[in-house]
Amino acid sequence: MSDYAVIALAGKQYTVRAGDSLLVDQLPHEAGDSFSPRVLMTGVSGQADLTDGGTVSARVEEHLKGPKLIAFTYRQKKDSKRKRGHRSRLSRITIESIG
Repeated sequence: MSDYAVIALAGKQYTVRAGDSLLVDQLPHEAGDSFSPRVLMTGVSGQADLTDGGTVSARVEEHLKGPKLIAFTYRQKKDSKRKRGHRSRLSRITIESIG
């Protein structure tokens, strides 16, 4: 049985353990759906034994928005201002099991 796994989601890699909850870029799955992310590696803590592949089961808990970020640019004496805002769309997932 593996202790942890490295998974790939939306072009990013995450090290996860069973029961972990993560905030990731929004996924195309509905809230409550289970899915299997691509597994890059599994391993056991404290050992040099790493295996390629394996299985990970994850569930989408909810979809939400991240904090509002404001980018404000001001050029002194030039009468130039620019204000832009951004909120990331996120999904909270829970890792159910690692095999």
